[in-house]
Amino acid sequence: MTPPAVAKRVGRQKLRIGRLLIANGLISDEQLETALQEQKKRGRKLGQMLVELGYLSEERLLEFLAEQLGIPFVDLRHYHFNPDVAQRLPETHARRFRAVILEDAGRDFVVGMVDPTDVFAADEVARILKRPIRQALVRESDLLATIDRLYRRTGEITNLAEELQEELAANDFDLGDLEVGEESTDAPVFRLLRSLFEDAVQVGASDIHIEPDETALRVRQRVDGVLQEQRIQGGRIASALVLRLKLMSGLDISEKRLPQDGRFHLKVRGHGVDVRLSTMPVQHGESVVMRLLDQSAEALSLDDTGMPPEMVERIRGLIRIPHGLLLVTGPTGSGKTTTLYGALRELNSAEKKIITVEDPVEYRLPRVNQVQVNTKIDLTFARVLRAALRQDPDIVMVGEMRDQETAVIGLRAAMTGHLVLSTLHTNDAVSSALRLVDMGAPGYLAGAALRAIVAQRLVRRICESCRAPYELETGERVWLEARVGPDAGRLSFQHGPGCTQCNGTGYRGRLGVFELLQVDAAMADALRHDDPGAYAEAARRRQDFRPLTLSALDYAARGVTTLAEVLRVAEDREDRIGAPRRAPADGSAAASAGA
Repeated sequence: MTPPAVAKRVGRQKLRIGRLLIANGLISDEQLETALQEQKKRGRKLGQMLVELGYLSEERLLEFLAEQLGIPFVDLRHYHFNPDVAQRLPETHARRFRAVILEDAGRDFVVGMVDPTDVFAADEVARILKRPIRQALVRESDLLATIDRLYRRTGEITNLAEELQEELAANDFDLGDLEVGEESTDAPVFRLLRSLFEDAVQVGASDIHIEPDETALRVRQRVDGVLQEQRIQGGRIASALVLRLKLMSGLDISEKRLPQDGRFHLKVRGHGVDVRLSTMPVQHGESVVMRLLDQSAEALSLDDTGMPPEMVERIRGLIRIPHGLLLVTGPTGSGKTTTLYGALRELNSAEKKIITVEDPVEYRLPRVNQVQVNTKIDLTFARVLRAALRQDPDIVMVGEMRDQETAVIGLRAAMTGHLVLSTLHTNDAVSSALRLVDMGAPGYLAGAALRAIVAQRLVRRICESCRAPYELETGERVWLEARVGPDAGRLSFQHGPGCTQCNGTGYRGRLGVFELLQVDAAMADALRHDDPGAYAEAARRRQDFRPLTLSALDYAARGVTTLAEVLRVAEDREDRIGAPRRAPADGSAAASAGA
């Protein structure tokens, strides 16, 4: 059978893009000459070089190319896909030919391509689909991100799980004996694990949960802070997976009655990933939670954390002081360590000795002495911190103040000429100092050493592809009026109904919301006298202190996040500490509404 031809050929002759851009007044002769010279050095495409050199924007270049080729330019970020149609082109071919099906038009397919002038790729896509194609131009970065979203491995995971279930059912012997001796990477259990990790990395999951049920297995991935579930039939699959993961982590495979913790490293899709594994005995076997840490990711700077610029400058001023304690607080997974690493990047220089005590070491920083705690050999936070202070450090970062001993050592170090950075698990900045005292740290130490506290949360961003106006529910309107007052009606909000770009969640990505509380003389004096009421009152009187809820409300009023995310941040916080309902001093959206 003769393969179908491409219905509409474009670019049989390669476009002389440079001359066309000059003829249309988009670049100059000098700019073209410079771009051609750089192209020879770097081996990039001419259009890419023009964009990198800043001679024209990528959007304008793509629109111009589409116009010259007589085809549409499609922005995939706002395109609503039919996954069943898109997946008719297998993933391997989609990645190889940089193509994605946009529409099934009946007689032909509309296909988005990064390079529509690549006749070979167009012919191959038409041959694979067994129909003519009409081309559209798409941005390469958007296409690769779209392929990652469209080609989830849920079907592959289900098929591999069924294959593993059949293999286990066909061989009625002890699973432990089977898996200890099984080393073939072609075994279903290996392929299933590989697919699980590849799918998790592809969607940016931070955790994988493996939870056995009586007749099924639940695999859940935490994406943007929310769990997404896949249910797999077959009760024996969980045992095989848990056993193999225990072997990879060096855990005791015969011990199923007690929790165990381990870690291992693997390469997934070109990413080096550290996996922290925790097992726990449950009713139908053992539950496993794996935390994924991408070691190829670089530590962010303070400017990249999402903090308001004025807060970044205040923190820069605080970390320039050579002594004292800076605390970052928030729940697990709120980005505390990322913020501390941002501060360390600012401080890292040849003149300063920096030692960190972490569990685990999440980012690698040059010139920084990073120590991984290991409780199995009694290498605890407190023990490493005592040893670190004998290493003549200028700056010490303690991953977490977990107990009285660590807190006291850290506070004493902050009083004796060291800058100490650390994290604490509390709900807000105001309660953090009181938590130190509750842990057993003397009030006089906390008052003398503590310089400032940063509290933070991560809220989900509304998906740009399906963003739409949102009508408040009655309960939300009552809450908003109680916070903002009669001007609440002036605020408008948005939400995401859900689309293929966000997997129906209405959200894509997260951003941080922060509050910064600097400890002044009145607050320090209240801590020394063990007076929590006076301390909280002094904190609320600071004009530069702005609660997390108001920061989150600003984002919601600007259409960046939803009011539902604001309410999640606000739960059990401001009402508990009695925060005043007053307008902040800045000109934010919440302030202008009288928040």
